[in-house]
Amino acid sequence: MKIGLIAMSGVRAHNEELTRLGLTLPGFVERNKTIASLPSLALLTLAALTPEGHEVEYLEIADSRAGGDPPLDFDLVALSTYSAQIFEAYEVADYYRHHGIPVVMGGPHVTACPEEAKAHCSAVVMGEGELHWARMVADFDKGELQPFYRNDGNGGFDLARAPIPRFDLLDPEKYNRLTVQTTRGCPHRCEFCASSVLLTSGFKVKPPERILAEIRALKEIWDRPFVELADDNSFVNKPLSRELMRRLAGENVRWFAETDLSIARDEELLRLMRDAGCRQVLIGLESPRAVSLDGVELRANWKMKQVEHHQEAVDRIQSHGIRVIGCYVLGLDGDTPDIFGQVYDHARELRLSDVQITFLTAFPGTPVYRRLKEEGRLIRDGAWELCTLFDINFVPRDMTVEELQNGFLWLAEKLYSAEETEIRKSGFKEILRSSPEARRTPRPSSAGHL
Repeated sequence: MKIGLIAMSGVRAHNEELTRLGLTLPGFVERNKTIASLPSLALLTLAALTPEGHEVEYLEIADSRAGGDPPLDFDLVALSTYSAQIFEAYEVADYYRHHGIPVVMGGPHVTACPEEAKAHCSAVVMGEGELHWARMVADFDKGELQPFYRNDGNGGFDLARAPIPRFDLLDPEKYNRLTVQTTRGCPHRCEFCASSVLLTSGFKVKPPERILAEIRALKEIWDRPFVELADDNSFVNKPLSRELMRRLAGENVRWFAETDLSIARDEELLRLMRDAGCRQVLIGLESPRAVSLDGVELRANWKMKQVEHHQEAVDRIQSHGIRVIGCYVLGLDGDTPDIFGQVYDHARELRLSDVQITFLTAFPGTPVYRRLKEEGRLIRDGAWELCTLFDINFVPRDMTVEELQNGFLWLAEKLYSAEETEIRKSGFKEILRSSPEARRTPRPSSAGHL
């Protein structure tokens, strides 16, 4: 049996003005290319879990209406996608079912909207796909494919059993970075976060030896891969993180991770990260305003409590030669029309290496989606194509949609102009020259990312 593993790749904003700006703003263009160049780690993992005797092929579809019809030489197709591309994914699923080929769908969106997805596919896998894949393939072989595969609530998948993803299925020339997962989930519960809420009920850590095995598998295909840790919040478990960094230091790889500000309080971890090849971290600052952050993190209001530490934390991280991308979310309750100037000033004051701005987005299945729907503030229920982070799908509380849109565009033009991009690059070079810790940073032996 031949199984087609199909990822819907690339996220395109529907905001035409922002798309136009993206054609000319250096920072924005580079970020879009990075997002679009990541393979589906979930499907590559399922490929590794496929029982013997089954052939698998991995492919990506950027647009279901471009590039000709997808191949039909499959006995079964597995589709993975996010909300922004779900309607295109449904077109692909309908195409295969029209040709008599069963389709299985998984991922955060279908986990949140299983009945909607089931109208377009033969089976829906909810939650962690590793729990169900082998059984589902066996069910298909017996002609007993079930309509829904749900997690049983008993702790989910143990990352100690995680296989090495089938990186060999990828074309090395197609990607500028590859993903490795070291943890799953996040201890914080941010109202707008979809992945941790939907796919796993708790925080999990993959054993260091398995992580190193995956990185070595990458190095067999790419001499010096640039690795993105595919985690919602890396380094939550500080003792295990320090152990991983010590072992990773000998692998000669460069890497990027998403984390929170707590790493700034651990000098030993920062030194180990630097020595292990960390080049950049993305940190969700979300806002410079405590009033906007009030209630964003639902368990302990953790995000709001960090505002007074933003400057100190960013300074300490970047003093070790690790670039900080500060991520801001625009349109939070509490944001008023002056938020855009405040974000611009805040990013400059922090001397961030780079900046990412997105709209607050109501993803299906998230607490913010349920709340905004109850408040009648969704622009259109089910407008999943707007879940790109660069389109507005709700009505802000303390400004109009037009004010949010125009303010965002103004901020994007300011932050991603050639002048501001160069200022950020020069600022980080100055940090490297002035900080003793940064000067100890091992630099890449050849030109590469970041």
